[in-house]
Amino acid sequence: MALIELNGVTKYYEMGDQVVKALDGIDIDVEKNDYLAFIGSSGSGKSTMLNILGCLDKPTSGQYHLNGKNVESLDPNELSEIRNLEIGFIFQSFNLLPRATALGNVMQPLVYRSIGYRKRKEMAMESLERVGLGDRIDHLPNQLSGGQRQRVAIARALVTHPSILLADEPTGNLDSQTTIEIMQLFDELHAEGHTLIVVTHEDEIAQHCHRVVEMKDGKVFNDSTTNSAAVTS
Repeated sequence: MALIELNGVTKYYEMGDQVVKALDGIDIDVEKNDYLAFIGSSGSGKSTMLNILGCLDKPTSGQYHLNGKNVESLDPNELSEIRNLEIGFIFQSFNLLPRATALGNVMQPLVYRSIGYRKRKEMAMESLERVGLGDRIDHLPNQLSGGQRQRVAIARALVTHPSILLADEPTGNLDSQTTIEIMQLFDELHAEGHTLIVVTHEDEIAQHCHRVVEMKDGKVFNDSTTNSAAVTS
């Protein structure tokens, strides 16, 4: 059974008297340890796809199964729980708490899991060390570079041991050298067995992934493997 199964998924929005088909009949499977990019221009449907996969929104029709669970049948509390248990989010704008240290930011998702403070701190420390920030745990976000802030965000996503790491334009606010470093970290995480889904409009970022799903007008236009897959297989 695939980790993610989308069958006939549509997402329609009403805008005045018009109906916009953001997703139009999507069929796609994602296996455990896939390294996949959704790529497309603005309006292609990739952002809506991220919202559906991240359980931030529900399809208008069709089915979405995540780890065997039928997502459309879940109530808001169950959706919140599945987001916390199954998905690690990484955003373009980092979404860090400005008054919390790096350690405090990474500990935050564990608060909802009834884990004691000492264990939360230990898990967050391990996660920050994994992304190379073991010496920055007491720094506030405004004391960190853009690349370091994104590493904190990645550590926060990793700390819950999610089934999927879901990254939305993860290098959009970073310079070219920092972009290379962050994508190298993603490559390492995939090699360690993580399932990564990256939403991007940049072909250079997509080529790090082993599979690229190109979207156009709410449909899957192309689904192919990349040279990166050949190199590591």
